[in-house]
Amino acid sequence: MLDAERPNPVCGDIYARSFMTDDGLQILDSFKEETKPNASNVGRHRIIDDLLRQELSQHSELTIIIIGAGFDSRGFRLNGGRWIELDEPQVIQHKNERLPTSQSVNQVERLPIDFSTESVEDKLSFVSHTSPVVIVIEGVFQYLDNDTIVDLLHKLKRLFPKHKLICDLMTLEFFENYGRRLHDKINDLGASFRLTLPNPAELFLGNGYKQLEQTSIIKMAVKFEPPGLPDSVLDTLDSSLPKGYDIFVFET
Repeated sequence: MLDAERPNPVCGDIYARSFMTDDGLQILDSFKEETKPNASNVGRHRIIDDLLRQELSQHSELTIIIIGAGFDSRGFRLNGGRWIELDEPQVIQHKNERLPTSQSVNQVERLPIDFSTESVEDKLSFVSHTSPVVIVIEGVFQYLDNDTIVDLLHKLKRLFPKHKLICDLMTLEFFENYGRRLHDKINDLGASFRLTLPNPAELFLGNGYKQLEQTSIIKMAVKFEPPGLPDSVLDTLDSSLPKGYDIFVFET
């Protein structure tokens, strides 16, 4: 929301304010000093935006499934595709009240799911796997244990034998060095990270996926931050930037 209100936004999510509430503003205020993590969140979202734009330019009939969609508005902001959003019923209800899917020029479907009692596999069983499918899971995996992640990957592969998966992954070392203070605030809100792997990408590579791309969120956040840095300066800074928080593109 704050990024969209700047003169030169990184994401330009003009719909973000639609979802904001007074309670949300109070929570946001408690994170106002977390400037680097905030910039990383915006950078993370922009990286995935750009990856999806690239996919949509190649496949106009692309189906994009966003699991744990939160207040994602890409189905309204990006051109083309069929968009399917899954999240808890309270989130879906809030989104439908504030931004009905009928206002999108794209086909957007929102599916409420109680992740603790309902199956992602059942919820998505109606989706055809004959057309290209990209699955986005953003800001989610750090809250899941290894067994839950593996179970989800197996379900996705059964549903869509051929698909791409775009997600963010954080190494245990990055969390230990840079993420603890932020995590303490998140923990106060009732959520917690369940990171146990030095290299979480291995979990995907060991369960039927191959890695296509890896993009540093920190490096790109620095690049995106206005007024922006030329690649030559960014490459010079690269060795001094924190490593271990990246966007990955996997393929079955």
